[in-house]
Amino acid sequence: MLPLTPFVTVSYEAKKVFLCLSVLEFAVGILANAFIFSVNVRDVLRRQPLSNCDLVLLSISLNRLFLHALLFLDAIQLISFQQMEEPLSVSYQTIIMLWMVTHQAGLCLATCLSLLYCSKIVRFSHAFLLRLASWTSRKISRMLLGTFLFTSVCTAFCSWEFFTRPHFMVTTTLLMNNNTEFNLQREKLSFFHAFLFCSLGSIPPFLCFLVSSGVLIISLWQHLRTMRARTRNARDPSLEAHVTALKSLVSFLCLYVVALCAALLSVPLLMLWHNKRGVMVCVGIMAACPSGHAAVLISGNAKLRRALHAILLWAQSSLKVMADHKGHARTPDLC
Repeated sequence: MLPLTPFVTVSYEAKKVFLCLSVLEFAVGILANAFIFSVNVRDVLRRQPLSNCDLVLLSISLNRLFLHALLFLDAIQLISFQQMEEPLSVSYQTIIMLWMVTHQAGLCLATCLSLLYCSKIVRFSHAFLLRLASWTSRKISRMLLGTFLFTSVCTAFCSWEFFTRPHFMVTTTLLMNNNTEFNLQREKLSFFHAFLFCSLGSIPPFLCFLVSSGVLIISLWQHLRTMRARTRNARDPSLEAHVTALKSLVSFLCLYVVALCAALLSVPLLMLWHNKRGVMVCVGIMAACPSGHAAVLISGNAKLRRALHAILLWAQSSLKVMADHKGHARTPDLC
């Protein structure tokens, strides 16, 4: 007979707090990434050419919009269950599978951004590295297309692995024979297999991201050493470009590692220990990381900063006009 695993119940107050936090993270993430997306799409509609950096940011924002939608659906799915089911429902496993693929695509897009920063900022002296940097800068659109194709292949493989296995066989086996434990273990192994495939597929882009970020750090160190030997100017554009790029890449690296650790921790919490409270904490952490990186991207991009400043000025002037209108309405007519 299959031993029962104790479920960790969650109170109504905890679910309410988690729902409010999920709505807040979803709203912040959607607003930040929709802002990046809309600013670049506006330039496309005006038939203004997009730079390579803008093209990558457009792709990242679209990826993050889909990622936030999946995480919000994940939160709703968690709240809708009073107890963690074994095996997991088809809809919940579909959300997790799509999140894994989308998260992997986000890493590939961040790697493209890192390579673009490296090719634009770092001053190479070797002829091969110069040609490689020039090729990277010219082929960024093909790299984005390759990311899309790679993500499509991963989605197709995970979908084939997911939809070809018998999901509803376990329920029948529960009533028919004593092979329930074997079928449940096979269900878990299939889930872990898909998760492991996405994790292994993230290793090559993650290594490229680390190498390009390391090259930027070495270039910044060499630039600072050169500046010490010369008269320091009041403003150094090269130093500012290095710092802005590293701020974006290091923040992504830290947030990506935090989100990945939360995702890895959520798997045993979900499949083995059935700790719903722990899974909620992991989902909350995973949803906060993309929002934080979107804020860093906006602060480090001049065009996005100008657009945000224009929106804030418009909102401030609109509020001022409304306040003046209300003040005039309250003033009594003396005539």
